Amino acid sequence: MTTLTASPAVATSSSLTSGKLPKWAPWALLGVSLLISFAVFAVAGLGGDLADFNIAGASVLGLVLYMVIITVISSIVESRRKATDRLMTALVATAFLIALLPLISLLWTVVANGLERFDAEFFSSSMRNVVGDGGGIAHAIWGTVLITLTATVIAVPVGLMTSIYLVEYGRGKIAKAITFLVDVMTGIPSIVAGLFIYAVFALLIGPGISMGFMGALALAVLMTPVVVRGSEELLKIVPNELREASYALGVPKWLTILKVVLPTSIAGITTSIMLAISRVIGETAPLLLTAGFTQSLNTNLFSGQMMTLPVFAYNQYMNQGTNPDAAVARAWAAALTLILIVMVLNLLARLIAKWFSPKTSGR
Repeated sequence: MTTLTASPAVATSSSLTSGKLPKWAPWALLGVSLLISFAVFAVAGLGGDLADFNIAGASVLGLVLYMVIITVISSIVESRRKATDRLMTALVATAFLIALLPLISLLWTVVANGLERFDAEFFSSSMRNVVGDGGGIAHAIWGTVLITLTATVIAVPVGLMTSIYLVEYGRGKIAKAITFLVDVMTGIPSIVAGLFIYAVFALLIGPGISMGFMGALALAVLMTPVVVRGSEELLKIVPNELREASYALGVPKWLTILKVVLPTSIAGITTSIMLAISRVIGETAPLLLTAGFTQSLNTNLFSGQMMTLPVFAYNQYMNQGTNPDAAVARAWAAALTLILIVMVLNLLARLIAKWFSPKTSGR
């Protein structure tokens, strides 16, 4: 007896005729669109200097051309619904790239111009008796670290305890008034904080006073509402079941907050504190009014003016001395140093959050 078996048919239709574009098609179309756009810009600027080539304009035109091409081809090969989906995907990706371009451009510009003065002398000397080449930012680094650290020591306990009160205890008109004032303080210009601290010390001590502690107080005024709002939102998302379980064991409320609520939200609170520090470490206007500026190293917060990195960069650019190129190079290097300090602080915040966050049994 003979058994006949039918062999399965082999599909020979291509992706273009099966109602679906191949995976490589969007990338190929993007490359073709950018190539056409760059070619158009190159022909339009024929005879001009290569340094004047508009890379940003060519990229934007290429992305627009890609969105048109991918939408038309997808509507022909696939369907109008899939074409709309691809168009919206391209729009979202383009918006992301446009938002990312200024950041990349900023970092590239700062690094390219700041590396010129990244040497041992720049980080080990001050600007004392320097009017041309040379000099460094040792005094500005010390001033930035001391003022920002003092502001953090002042603002974090006040802001954290305020957020605990608003979440755990605050009810009624007092809590609403505090919330309203915190919202108002969040949006005040930084120069107002500097003017406020300067006016207070001018009334208490006398006009014309400038010291590092005044700058720390001005930064603390700016930091406190950021810490309050960030910590408040993080304390609110702690599950109430954890609090109720602690109360059921007879643990008082203050100890529940200390041992249960805060450890649960410590990772997010650390992040909000780092955001507050990053918010104020680059402020210039309030520090010009309160801490002033000096060319010498001063580590005493309560006596004499203190230099900080943002004020140093501003002062070098505005008062370029006998060698403008050297002054501008120092300004760029100070800006790069400030960015690196913020990056290090964020890395430390992530490590601290990882160390102190609640440990789980999951692998």
